[in-house]
This record gives sequence, C-alpha cells and structure tokens, in this order.
Amino acid sequence: MRCNVGCSSWPNGSKLSSHVSGPPAASWSQCCFESSNSRAKMADSERSSPSSRSSRRILCDRIGFCKTGLTLDNSTTVAEIFPKMDRTYKLQGEDVHGWFSLDFTAEQLVQNVTLIQNIFSRPSTFDASFGMYTLDDVVELHPPQIWLNVEYNSFFMEHKLSSEDYILELPKDFSLTYISSPEIGFLKSLSGKLRNAKTKLIFRFLNEDVEEPSTKKTYGELLKDLKSIKEFAAGVLVPKTYIWPLKKDQYLAPSTSLVKDAHALGLEVYASGFANDIILSYNYSYDPTAEYLQFIDNPDFSVDGVITDFPPTASGAVACLAHSKGNPLPPPGKDTRPLIITHNGASGMFAGSTDLAYQQAIKDAADVIDCTVQMSKDGTAFCMQSADMSSSTTASTAFASKASTVHEIQNKSGIFSFDLSWSEIATLKRMKRNPQAKNAGKLMTVPQFLDLAKASNITGILIEIEHASYLAKRGIGVVEAVSSALTKAGYDKETKQQVFIQSDDSSVLAAFKKFTTFRRVLNIEAKISGASKPSVDDIKKFADTDANLTVFLGVLKNEFMNLGFDFFADPTIEIVTYSWAVLADGLVTDYPATAASYFRSPCSDMNLNLSYSILPAQPGALVNLAAPGTLAPAGAPAPLLQPSDVVDPPLPPVKAVITADAPAPEAADNTSSASSSNAGNGLLWAAIVALLSLSFLR
Repeated sequence: MRCNVGCSSWPNGSKLSSHVSGPPAASWSQCCFESSNSRAKMADSERSSPSSRSSRRILCDRIGFCKTGLTLDNSTTVAEIFPKMDRTYKLQGEDVHGWFSLDFTAEQLVQNVTLIQNIFSRPSTFDASFGMYTLDDVVELHPPQIWLNVEYNSFFMEHKLSSEDYILELPKDFSLTYISSPEIGFLKSLSGKLRNAKTKLIFRFLNEDVEEPSTKKTYGELLKDLKSIKEFAAGVLVPKTYIWPLKKDQYLAPSTSLVKDAHALGLEVYASGFANDIILSYNYSYDPTAEYLQFIDNPDFSVDGVITDFPPTASGAVACLAHSKGNPLPPPGKDTRPLIITHNGASGMFAGSTDLAYQQAIKDAADVIDCTVQMSKDGTAFCMQSADMSSSTTASTAFASKASTVHEIQNKSGIFSFDLSWSEIATLKRMKRNPQAKNAGKLMTVPQFLDLAKASNITGILIEIEHASYLAKRGIGVVEAVSSALTKAGYDKETKQQVFIQSDDSSVLAAFKKFTTFRRVLNIEAKISGASKPSVDDIKKFADTDANLTVFLGVLKNEFMNLGFDFFADPTIEIVTYSWAVLADGLVTDYPATAASYFRSPCSDMNLNLSYSILPAQPGALVNLAAPGTLAPAGAPAPLLQPSDVVDPPLPPVKAVITADAPAPEAADNTSSASSSNAGNGLLWAAIVALLSLSFLR
C-alpha cells in the first residue's frame, strides 16, 4: 500500500506490487472510494495483487496520516467542521491557501473529519462515510509491501516537523519496502540511517519545468543526469509521459530512452499517473489495460512498477494479459468462452459499418460480424446503424434540404436513407471516433459485406432488419433484398458460417423461417426483468423450438462513461462479469480486440488454479457499503416480457410503384412493430435469439 506523508498526514496513494508475473502495481482504490480511507485500501487487497503504497502527512502532534496533496479541504470535510482554521503558507515562494494538517492534532481530525471524493467523475456516494487513515492503520492491514511517499518534506521542516525523524522513530514492525520523495536532500539525509537495509529509496520526478527544492534544478535538468540519482536512490518514479510522451492530438509519440538508460545504471523505474477514468491516448482504444501493457509488455523495455488509482486493472494486466498476445484464441463454447459479436464492426476503431471497421473486426478476431440493413430510395441494401444518416455521416451538410420527420422511425427530424439514392449515399463520409481515421472507410452494400465475410475465417454473420413495415409502404422491400443477397452469396446452403437474422419485428423473422439453418433474433427495445412463459411460447411460433435458451449481452463499449461503477471503469472486468457471472453465450461489442485480448489470457480459463485472476464484479457490493439515505430511492422493478411485446402483425405487401417525391405514408397503429412501441424506454435490454436463443442487448 502507498501512503503520502505530511503533517497530520502526508499526500496519499497506495502501492500494490504484484509478485505474480511482472512489475508491481501501486495505489488504493480511489476509483470508487475517497483516497486514504480504510475501504479503499481493503478493496485493493481484495481485488489486486499484493503490496501497497501510501503518501503521508504529519500532524502538529507528529502523527502521520495518509493523504494526497498538501491541503485537506479539497478531499475532506475539514472546511465545514473547522471553518475558521484556514491559513495561507508559502510553498516554494508561492502563497497556498487552505486547511493544512500541521494546524491540527490527530484527535481533531480523527474524531471530526471525514473524506469526500474530489474527482467529480467518480461517485460521491461514499462522501463523509470514512475517516482519515494513519500509517499505523495501513500497517494493521498487513500488506506484503508498503510504499511511503514523502511529498512536502521541506515545507514541514520549515514548520519544525521532521519527516525523517518520524520515519526513523517508527516501530521495528513497521517494515517499509519503498520510501519515495521528490526532494533529493531528504533522500540523501535518510540514506544509510534506516534500520531495514532492504528498504529502497526512490526519487520521484515531478513535471519537467518544476524546480527541485534541494538543488534548485528543474526535474527536466535532473533527468539528464540519472547517474547522480544512482548515488542516493535505488530507482526513480516518473510521470508516465516521461516514458511515452503524448502529442497534442492525443496520440503517442515515440518512447524515450529513459527506461533503458535507468536500467543500464542499475536504477529501477516506476511510472505514475495511471487511472481508468481519464482521457487516454487514442492508441489505447479507450482500454486502460492496453496502456499498462504498453509499459510492461513491449519488445523494447518494461518498467518495474506502476502507480495507479485502479489497482485491479493494473494487476490484471500484469498477471493475466501480459505476454499473451501470441496465445491462440480458444474456440467459442459453453466451457471455453462466449462468441465475440461486433456492433457495426470494430466501430470503436473506425467509423461503424464501413469496410475498414469490418476488416479491423476480422483482424481483431471477432467471431461474428454484423450488418444493420438500411435501404436507399432506389432499393440498394447497405450496412448502416441507423436509417437517419444525419447522426453519423456528413449528410447534414450535403443534403440538408432533405431533412424530414418520420414518426414511425423517430420523433426528431433526420435525413433518411430511403430519401437518398445509393449514388448520393456513397458520397457521404462517416463521423470520426478515432481522429486519425477521420472520414476513413466506405459504406458497404449488403452484397459487399457478404463477400467480405465469405472470404474470411469468421464463425458467422448477423444481419439486422429494421422498419420493414414502413419501408414496404414506401415501395421498398428490405426483406426481399436481404433474402436475395443471402441466396446469391450462397448462405442458404452455407455450412461453415452461421447466419443470424435479427429484427424487432416478429413478422420479419417469420419471413426467414424458410431458411432452416438461419438463427433468428428478436430484438426487444424495452427494459425488462425477464420473460413470461406466454411470451416465450409465442416466440416459439416464429423460432426454432429444438434448442436451449442462449444469452447474448451488449453493447459493450470501452469508454469509461459507459461502464457501471461496479466494473471499476474497466471494460475487461465487464467482459469477465458477463462471461463468468452471467454466463453469456455471446458478447456484442464495439471493441472486439478488447474481448479477444482477455480470452487469450490464461485468466479466462476458470478451470486453472491460478494464484491471481480477474474477478467478476459483484452487483450491490459497493452500494451496500453506502450509508443509509445517501442513495436515491430504488425504482420500480422492470416488467416481464409479455406477448404484446413480442407478436407483430403480418408485414404489408411491398407497394409496386412509388415516386421519388411521394410523401411518407402514415402508419396505422395496428401495423407498428410491437417492440417499436417500447423504444422510448431508451435502454436496449433484450434480444431474443430464435432457435430459441434468449439474448440481452443494451
């Protein structure tokens, strides 16, 4: 564990060092809990590989507290409890105003002050629930290793509080593995005085333009003289950008030689600044595990440890995913892993539904690639997530005059594919998600998509059909277009690749019953808690009845704002949870590479008796720790799926003639899709896979 030191406490953190198969990962679970509290440290020990790190401050009565930063007011309730105890002190020539630990006794803080979350993207659920933690409290947790970080020694020395004396007077059973500080004078003075000769002194680099107080040199200047650091320290702790610089466009620059240079001198290298819920380089595709692997599993070098707010993610990267890129991907199956199903291809890497997104998905080892079919006004079937082209292409600029509102599709205005010819649609560019891939990739017709799939080694394809009833009234036969394309591509006789047909309209699925090898998926756009027996019986009428229920889950996205707090902002933990706690048969994802990376790792085999593995999230485990009254009242339980959500009226015949300028016909109430009536609920929860496969999508 990691403890930052100061007066009454010192700046905080926590060090978790892995003895499994790689460098240590350090910090406390500040992702959900306020840093420095007991629950954060216990969460570390429960979900991470061993060791811990602590930043510390000293009180006026010489008690060491673990706390990040110099002042207390941005992460505790001290300003509310002691409103008149704020002060202004000089720190390296600059005035700093706030509440300082050196102005309080341990009793004042322990008895009155609690912690609050100071990173607003993280939950405030546990604010004021936990008190501050002393170094003594950390030791009582019996972590295998303790990292003590002394951040502001000069400041406290000016006020006659000595970090060095505090450390040297610690009891013999306070075994410190690491002591770090950004002050050379402090480390030099401490060197040779420690009772435990195995304690490692680590010099911490701050930003390159900041001046080190002992030498008056900037940290950038000191970086050029690592040999002098070796005289008093066993290693260096540096911001991660010292190793992999980040360019202004949020892409990685080439790595520096820092790790190699330090290792050549016999210095260990630790990198700091890791968190799952911050903006990462686009190179990592929003996957925090990929960032750790960049530092510990690249062909040129590996750091000796990382400092992180999310130790479970770092531990999983070290113990499970490192050195597993070349491992074969196990075949999908109930005893091995779920299917990896794309959502508009690898749409996290390239614009969804483009040739590049599908090519990347195949490269990333997706089992099933998907195509949501839209129709142009001249009858061309193509892949696109939505009939509204304005939401994800340049249509708003190119065809603004064709904007309209079609209530059968959506309540807001849009530019719809069925109002544009294929030649017009082909000129559109997709919106960027990955800036380097801005406007890259071309939309694909359904025949082009099928040709690509046929030429690959994927397990299957998923074709989704929307708005068939409405399109039929416009004279556009989407069911006929898809059936014809599949037959021409030979999928009616295909034996190697499974075909899934998905729709929110049961009549569409019934139309594909003649293709006996196809599996049909009913998409339910409603929040449900389960399926009633009558609804399942109705599903059997348009689904194969000789198969067991199967569960697909999605849509999985790497971006942390899409993840529940139970997943610790870690997409891999979400994958683990749905795979081994929910036992899903398929995962629908924007990032197939993230899923494949986990399933290549030894930790994905739950039959192996490993010393460390990535654990599924435990629903309610965090919420149950919240104080009474801090949570919003629970909502009413979601209803069961009912027959009215499942059964749709027959498809209307496709109009034989329709002019380009003909207005969109109004749909009668009795012809709308049963599940479309639930679209306003906003959360896509379930898709029922026919062959009686039950799938849940969000």
